[in-house]
Amino acid sequence: MAEQKFWTYPAEAESGKTLIITGRDGIDKFRESGKYIYRLTVSWDYTPLPDGMPSDADAALMEQATDALLAETKRDTAAVLTGIYTGDGRRDWIFYTRSLHIFRNILNRALASLPPLPLAIDAAEDPLWEEYLDMRAQTYIPDED
Repeated sequence: MAEQKFWTYPAEAESGKTLIITGRDGIDKFRESGKYIYRLTVSWDYTPLPDGMPSDADAALMEQATDALLAETKRDTAAVLTGIYTGDGRRDWIFYTRSLHIFRNILNRALASLPPLPLAIDAAEDPLWEEYLDMRAQTYIPDED
């Protein structure tokens, strides 16, 4: 089971507002397996505060969703969460998966106990993990341990 280690990096959205990027470390075995060829972006557009961040209520629900998604992908390793982008009125969770059908089941199981969420899902083939590697190259902060 991959250890769930993350780094956080403040970036700037195209609008000039802050974008918080959270990347996942310690997932090379998933990437190097060659099996996780689909990248899924699960997006939540929200009404932003003046700084572009979600309200406390939206942020709390987003964190519940994140915790549920992490727990379910730890249990069912057919998908792995690799990054979270929050800011400028949008939260994106980035996943890589072996199967779009299985990912749908993982997502539904993870979010079943939450109220209906305003999510949109986009899928693309990304067998070389280009999105992840680009995000990591631009934002990675090594652990100081």
